[in-house]
Amino acid sequence: MQYKIGIPASLMYFTQYPAWHAFFTGLGMQVVTSGATTKKLLDQGVKEALADACLPVKVYIGHVLSLKDKVDYLFVPRIVCLNKRTIYCPKFLGMPDMVKYGLSCQLPVLDTWIDVRDRKTGLWPAYKSIGQFFKKPLRQIARAYWQARRAEKALTRLLTRGYFPPAALAHLTQGKPLPARPAAGNLTFAVLGYPYLVHDPFVSFDLLGKLNRLGVRVYTMENVPVKALQQQDSELDKTMFWTFSDLALKAAFYFFRQRRVDGIIHLTAFGCGPDSMVDKLMELTAHDYPQVPFMSLTIDEHSGEAGVMTRLEAFVDMVRRKKGA
Repeated sequence: MQYKIGIPASLMYFTQYPAWHAFFTGLGMQVVTSGATTKKLLDQGVKEALADACLPVKVYIGHVLSLKDKVDYLFVPRIVCLNKRTIYCPKFLGMPDMVKYGLSCQLPVLDTWIDVRDRKTGLWPAYKSIGQFFKKPLRQIARAYWQARRAEKALTRLLTRGYFPPAALAHLTQGKPLPARPAAGNLTFAVLGYPYLVHDPFVSFDLLGKLNRLGVRVYTMENVPVKALQQQDSELDKTMFWTFSDLALKAAFYFFRQRRVDGIIHLTAFGCGPDSMVDKLMELTAHDYPQVPFMSLTIDEHSGEAGVMTRLEAFVDMVRRKKGA
């Protein structure tokens, strides 16, 4: 039987969807995503999620609810660690429970624990348990697993070539042609932040598109090779606990030290616990590199596009005057 597997297009979707798509189609399943974030979808998430949840959780819940009558199962894995060094923030660890027990409706959730630090919960055991749940032969599960790993590597190659996740995902899973890179403007910015904020046009008010239309070429942390990020030494006594926070902070170090960008913008969501620390550390780092202007942009479900645009235009104008461009 070909089941329909629903994958909410938020949170880990921007970094894991090609692998998940390859795996489930390799098992003979039909993959259904929730599509682009909309106002209606966000309103549904705000209504159902806990009041003090951060904006990404509310958006994710909205995506979950939009799929509930369209699929047989929702894939909501409990992702703890994928690199043996850092873990994902608590919302990733608790998301399956929030979906199963925190909503007003009962949903069929495919929940598997992924923590590569433990052989019992590594990637292969996690994928194997899903395949066995659907009673698939071990050979087919293994073939689908390796398809997923190849898709993961293909995504990394595209991102380090300068493409953003939405274009790379569409290319790898739908065969859409890769877009031409935007023409270089007279300014280059780095926009840092979690992929589910930066690359969701509704949540970010199309920040990347707006910058491009203002004549600014943009790089994000996904465009920096993983090895280059790992080489960024921190003055902190410990590595940042949370994976995306660690990557965003190291990307800030990379762009400040490389001095190849004319400005850096940190996009953060109001109510994000890890970001309250990451944003302050970026701000303190910016003091050591006054030649690279830095701006922090905080958004939530009440933010208005006009306010974001005003701050963006003011920042671009300030950088342009500073450079005499």
